[in-house]
Amino acid sequence: MLKDDILRLKKETKTIILAHNYVESDVQDIADFCGDSLELSRKAKDCDASNIVFCGVRFMGETAKLLSPKARVIMPAANAGCPMAEMCQADALRAWKADNPDAYIVAYVNTTAATKALVDICVTSGNAERIVTKLDTNRPIMFLPDQNLGANLNRKLGIHMMLWNGYCHTHNHISTNDIQQAKVLHPDSPVIVHLECKPEVVEIADAALSTAGMITYVRNSSAKSFIIGTEEGMIYRLKTLFPDRSFYGLPHPILCPNMKRITLPLVYDALLGKGLEIQLPEEIMQRAVLPIERMLEMS
Repeated sequence: MLKDDILRLKKETKTIILAHNYVESDVQDIADFCGDSLELSRKAKDCDASNIVFCGVRFMGETAKLLSPKARVIMPAANAGCPMAEMCQADALRAWKADNPDAYIVAYVNTTAATKALVDICVTSGNAERIVTKLDTNRPIMFLPDQNLGANLNRKLGIHMMLWNGYCHTHNHISTNDIQQAKVLHPDSPVIVHLECKPEVVEIADAALSTAGMITYVRNSSAKSFIIGTEEGMIYRLKTLFPDRSFYGLPHPILCPNMKRITLPLVYDALLGKGLEIQLPEEIMQRAVLPIERMLEMS
């Protein structure tokens, strides 16, 4: 079987496989570690591996390379990008900074390495609130590129960060009508949505969290079933962790097409050295790792 071949080859090549919660279930099953962006960042920094196969989108592979510069980082699907990350190009941010030299720039980790090299600190959906509360909000702050996450933070914390015009296509499609329909179908199930959803969706949910936060929420809840408002790969992860609970998606599939490009055959090829090896200019690496390290220190 292909899974057996992957597990054998992984040992032979001394490779660690990291996978995001949104990838296909069979890819999650062969990973050494599954998690969200913050968890995967920490694992990439601490794993001390010579070879990393990163099952996620490109900015995640870049982050792994920044934190493990001596490791060879391979992306199984060369075309697995993140449209939101591409919504804040380095040239556009550089021009904005020239016009706003006093602004402090907070970047969601869903950004390219070139963009990270221009910002002050990174955050993930799992630590954004904790980090932003430690900042001097009396000075101008730009939050990029996810305007939904930024707006949700502004609303919850009562602050006024400027917001870049970017968003996650997958989460931005989730509507209040989707949530209301799901509640009718499963009235006794708490609704958990991702913080990348629109503010009006977050407002009517029972909780808005990162995917790691969703796991903690379910673990600490007495409820027996839950409505999950995020990419459907997370439902498989939750079912695996909590087989005694029930998890329901929204009325229509919530899928990230880029995450779904990562398949078992491509993982196998990556273990053979195929796929996309993440290589970044040394100058970018030296500058882009700093806001990530600041994030990890403050998390």
